[in-house]
Amino acid sequence: MNDDIILQLGQNALKTMAMVSAPLLLSTLIVGLIVSIFQALTQINEATLTFVPKMIVMAIILVLLGPWMLDLMKTYTVELFDSFATVVRSF
Repeated sequence: MNDDIILQLGQNALKTMAMVSAPLLLSTLIVGLIVSIFQALTQINEATLTFVPKMIVMAIILVLLGPWMLDLMKTYTVELFDSFATVVRSF
């Protein structure tokens, strides 16, 4: 019983982390790939050319999906604190 609770808490933590970080990671991955293809086609090797579009896209994603990310983290935290009594009693 104790192992199941710990595994469930860890699984929920990993799932929440993946859901919160996925939009930022995927968007920067796609933008980085597009910029890399552009640099390969035009043979422009400017280091700042990769960072500026990624930062702009990350800012846009945070503005658009930030409230959803915060709500997801808040829901996870509230569920975690609510489950403390159950976890402590099981030990």
